[in-house]
Amino acid sequence: MGAVTRDGAFVVARGDGAYVYDTDGNRYLDATAGLWFANVGHGRGEIADAVAEQLRTIAHYSNFGDLTEPATQELAEKLSAIAPVPGSKIFFTSGGSDSVETAAKLARRYWHEQGRADKKILVGRRLAYHGMHYASTSLGGLTPNKEGYGVLVDDTRTVEWNDAKALLALIEDVGAERIAAFFCEPIIGAGGVYLPPEGYLAEVRQICRDHDILFVADEVVTGFGRIGGSWFASTRFDLQPDLMTTAKGLTSGYLPMGAVFIAPHLAEPFYAGGVWFRHGYTYGGHAGAAAAALANLAIVEREGLLEEAARLETTLHTALAPLADHPRVAEVRSGLGAVAAVQLADPSEGPALVKALRAQGISGRAAGAGAMQISPSFVMTDAQVAELADGFSRALG
Repeated sequence: MGAVTRDGAFVVARGDGAYVYDTDGNRYLDATAGLWFANVGHGRGEIADAVAEQLRTIAHYSNFGDLTEPATQELAEKLSAIAPVPGSKIFFTSGGSDSVETAAKLARRYWHEQGRADKKILVGRRLAYHGMHYASTSLGGLTPNKEGYGVLVDDTRTVEWNDAKALLALIEDVGAERIAAFFCEPIIGAGGVYLPPEGYLAEVRQICRDHDILFVADEVVTGFGRIGGSWFASTRFDLQPDLMTTAKGLTSGYLPMGAVFIAPHLAEPFYAGGVWFRHGYTYGGHAGAAAAALANLAIVEREGLLEEAARLETTLHTALAPLADHPRVAEVRSGLGAVAAVQLADPSEGPALVKALRAQGISGRAAGAGAMQISPSFVMTDAQVAELADGFSRALG
């Protein structure tokens, strides 16, 4: 806050495709697609038109009880059709943190309805980011995000991010009968863009099955195509999650919206037994946001953007690799999905490099400990990826 007071704000006035513009009309290649979300790029008029048409009809009403709106119903059916687990139920939220909070509460409530109320512990991983609400802050594995608040949620634990045996060790220590769920980002996002070790996802998924622990795939970043070639990482890696949290790419950021995908077996007690799940949000399933999501997903399908994200997986990996030889760079992490990170040898140089990138016509961001986040819109061309890599090289120099 002090730095912004001293130096002023960087005001993004408009966007077009893979570029954004400041209030002076200067153009910047958007390295991060906003905050991971602008999958279809900026300035898509048809999304704005779909939202305007919906708002003129009815902006929103409510989705509590038996209430809904046509656009929201249509979106729920669309998401269920592309879900990694067929027949999944969809619970709408206002964003990623809401989605994680919903999954955390639902996991505990499910076990309560199974007569196993002692299964309360929620497990996350070091470096993981799951949002900024109470449960999501407690689940996250980023120490700076927890400092100054004390203990928010008691029954949470953190294991090493890249070692499946660490999860087994925790199970042996506290007992599977006390653990409700394991939350797992297929690719760790805001913690620094860390790709899963070979076989890790399959191993932790099987551990959860073997010990009757719910597997929650946090796909707020990887969902809706960013994993490359599939709608979800859970599909690409056949994870069959019990719960899956999403947001960001659902609307490409055109309006705030998230969704929790709930596997049929997890939803069953709440339908068959007449049990109330007393949880929800005023704007959950917002009709205007649903219209934005439907238009956004239609663009992804029509323009083959799942395949374009797979192209970026390869192009980013090839174009950014030479940066690893720069003395200011510790490593480049890439090769899975339309994401990458240029890890600085000195993490404290992150804020300065963000400004140096702007001087080269690139809008970037430091995530985790000095990891320069790269998560472009799927419409970014190979020529623009080369422009991005050249700009990074000049800024580093």
